[in-house]
Amino acid sequence: MADSTIFLIIAVVGSILVSMTLHEAMHAFASNWLGDDTARLEGRLTLNPIRHIDPFLTVLLPLSLILLNINSVSARNLPIVGAAKPVPFNPARVKYDDFGAAMVGLAGPLTNLALALVTAVLIRLSFNAGGGEVLLSLLFIFLQVNVGFFVFNMIPFPPLDGSRLLYALAPEPVRNIMAQIENMGLAGLFIFIFLFFPLISPILRTVNITILNLLIG
Repeated sequence: MADSTIFLIIAVVGSILVSMTLHEAMHAFASNWLGDDTARLEGRLTLNPIRHIDPFLTVLLPLSLILLNINSVSARNLPIVGAAKPVPFNPARVKYDDFGAAMVGLAGPLTNLALALVTAVLIRLSFNAGGGEVLLSLLFIFLQVNVGFFVFNMIPFPPLDGSRLLYALAPEPVRNIMAQIENMGLAGLFIFIFLFFPLISPILRTVNITILNLLIG
């Protein structure tokens, strides 16, 4: 049991570091490509995970959810969520105005979705080829992490990435409210996690399971 838990922790932490590093790096590359060099000037245009991770949101939160899924029957299938230090960018400097900012925001979670799609293909190929249990376990953990990150970060609540798409589509009164929330920074996200997240977690769990079933059955 101890060996399996250690394996799980190593697999989850490794999956998180790879997935979230690529997620944040793609935000930075997208903003730089669209004309804003803020992320590049602050050293975020990199694949170095140390520049991107937040100890609680990137590692401890998703790792805790994974362990709860394993060790608690009542917590089975909790969505795996997480975030990293937001990549700084200036929406006023990117091309295409609000839609350019939305492209920057979507670059991260869409990267996780792409990683999930590739991983699902590898799982199917490995399973059909009689791949070992360890390899399949690693791939499935990586898949879970990326699906969880995709779903969580697409929530349209500032500063999560989905809010950038809502900014581009919402009327001015809604945008003003979102701007006030975003000015709170990570404090607003913590409020969301502890107050509102329990209310929507069943929906997130359903979305996670649906995506996983679509990818691998």
